[in-house]
Amino acid sequence: MKKYFAVCLLLLAREGLFAQKPVPNVPGFTQPAPLDFNDHAGYVPLFDGKALDKWDGNPKFWRVEDSAIVGESTEQNPSGNSYLVYRGMKAKDFTLKLKIKVEGDGGSGIQYRSQTGLPWLAPIAPNVTANVGPVNLNWMMTGPQADFWPSAQYWTGQFYSENNPMRILAWRGQVVEGFGIHSKRLMGNIGDIMELAKYVKKNDWNDYTIIARGGVFIQILNGQLMSVMVDDDPSSLNNKTGYIGIEIESITKVSVKDIWIKKLD
Repeated sequence: MKKYFAVCLLLLAREGLFAQKPVPNVPGFTQPAPLDFNDHAGYVPLFDGKALDKWDGNPKFWRVEDSAIVGESTEQNPSGNSYLVYRGMKAKDFTLKLKIKVEGDGGSGIQYRSQTGLPWLAPIAPNVTANVGPVNLNWMMTGPQADFWPSAQYWTGQFYSENNPMRILAWRGQVVEGFGIHSKRLMGNIGDIMELAKYVKKNDWNDYTIIARGGVFIQILNGQLMSVMVDDDPSSLNNKTGYIGIEIESITKVSVKDIWIKKLD
């Protein structure tokens, strides 16, 4: 079933998704309801626009501002990799919708199916340690990430597995099939990595949709399919029930709002 799902996505990608094409009117067949990012039927909100209830992170970096969750790292208050974890639920199969904006040259990402409390593998800069002290593993996340780094050439939209050796599994524009840490193979292309970058809005709000079903991960930005990953390893870190979270990395300001989830598991 997962491979059939991936083949259908490949057929869609082959037709090209860079512009909305006329919808054919073929007698005896119907079209899906039109794209509506603001359709929240069956969804529940994870943020009320007022307070960080059930969200867990370092208050040096995370706050609420103008009805959005804001994470900010500055030269005077550097965060390194810092995460805000939603402790109100764990989820495995779901559709997640949110709006995200990054101001500055740093990056962000949306963690999902992620774990906390695991050893952190990457080195931490001395200025970050001097600012925050020893790493608090309860605020560090391991698992799948929908990357969002508008100032960088390649990262936004890719499927990244944080804090483990898998790392980038499907670059923007790719459909990839793999088996956890053991293998990954390109199965097809959605589009050119740099052409797809034209959908990324810098210093502005972006609509991000993340779909996770079994071992299939679909990441859509501003209505455009960006990457698809199929992980067939049931023991993979990507295939565990886990937390939703927001990352801040480097010197930047990230804002996230209108966070809705349709949880199926």
